[in-house]
Amino acid sequence: MKPWQSVTVIAAVVAVGNSALTAQRGGVYRESRDHPAIRYSDGAPRDAVSVVSRALQAGDTQLVFDPTTGYLRSLLDALDVPVESQVTVFSETSFQARWVTPENPRAIFFNDTVAVGWVRGADVLEIASLDPTQGVLFYSLDQQPAERQTIERNEQCLACHLSWDTLGVPGLMTLNTLPLPDDPNAYAVGWVTDHRSLLADRWGSWYVTGAPPSLSHLGNRTEPFDYVPGSADPAPALDTLEGLFDLSGYPTPYSDIVALLVLDHRNHMTNLLVRMGWETRVADYPNAESPRPVPAETDTAIADIAIELVDYLLLIDEAPLPPGIASTSGFAEWFSAQGPVDRKGRSLHQLDLDGRLLRYPCSPLIYTDTFDALPDRARDAVYRRLWTILSGRATENRYRRLSVDDRQAIVEILRDTKPGLPDFFQGTVE
Repeated sequence: MKPWQSVTVIAAVVAVGNSALTAQRGGVYRESRDHPAIRYSDGAPRDAVSVVSRALQAGDTQLVFDPTTGYLRSLLDALDVPVESQVTVFSETSFQARWVTPENPRAIFFNDTVAVGWVRGADVLEIASLDPTQGVLFYSLDQQPAERQTIERNEQCLACHLSWDTLGVPGLMTLNTLPLPDDPNAYAVGWVTDHRSLLADRWGSWYVTGAPPSLSHLGNRTEPFDYVPGSADPAPALDTLEGLFDLSGYPTPYSDIVALLVLDHRNHMTNLLVRMGWETRVADYPNAESPRPVPAETDTAIADIAIELVDYLLLIDEAPLPPGIASTSGFAEWFSAQGPVDRKGRSLHQLDLDGRLLRYPCSPLIYTDTFDALPDRARDAVYRRLWTILSGRATENRYRRLSVDDRQAIVEILRDTKPGLPDFFQGTVE
């Protein structure tokens, strides 16, 4: 058995210290990923990695090989993934686990729709890419010099990346594990977190740089320790990774806390978007018994999924951030500069980091092609729910964390930057 196969997910245990996360658990996709409405395995992909792959095969572009990092830097450039996004994890939770140790952690680099995993000395680069309709596709690129490079689909990743924690679709997750004791029979204990999780329950077996010395989280601990959900002691503080291990090949000496916070949000948001699209496409797919799309009885189910998606999109249940969080790698500056910006220079990519992640709490993944490719009635359900909350018509107490100023700013930004925004967004915010 591979080490990564021995991870036992215990999200329910961690949720003892984080009831908000438990309360917001929704449904999962239950049909086949190869349903004819989806065709995950053999459909024609349109994601960023497939575009680069086709260019490589046509000879229109080439990647440059480095003796230490292989094709890493060249691939990151081709996919517009910044090195400042580097975060590092030393749990054996990759199919290349035999190379991963605290002295040789796996580095992950990402933007809104692509993630690249690099393990020094390993056989391949691991790649995950969000396709507009097929969801998250997984690829690998051999780390051997070749005249013509080939990026190949790799469904081996689905052993971990298709589960209840990814909402039943091939997806992304931030997995936390506790360091194992020196016992060959020990099983890893792991759980998934996102922006709703207390920081005290995040980043087990991850390195975290730039966190305030008083911050309680599970990172930077390589030896076994006692853990009670929701009550971690302050973690060892790291400004950089220098001195922990040989940094040869790592593009930066950071595993930036702000990049980790963004990754936590991004991963589950991605899964929610994919699930919404897949559920609707399957429901609407013509079949022998129903030659026309399934009628409106599925609208209630789609509306329920929209509630879950929009609550997360607006970070309604976000765990509060303590003061003093700052990016040291340059990632925060890169991320906040992404845009698009409205006529006042505001953007949904702008970070706050003073109690919350985003200055204007609405996920920038609303700009992805995956959001725009949602079936019409799914996208309409999301927009209607979004307007219900932003307009002030949602009266539940939980929505009061969004002030009138927050809601007004988000609406104004969307009006200026989101093509196809429904006309009812021109209404009054109360």
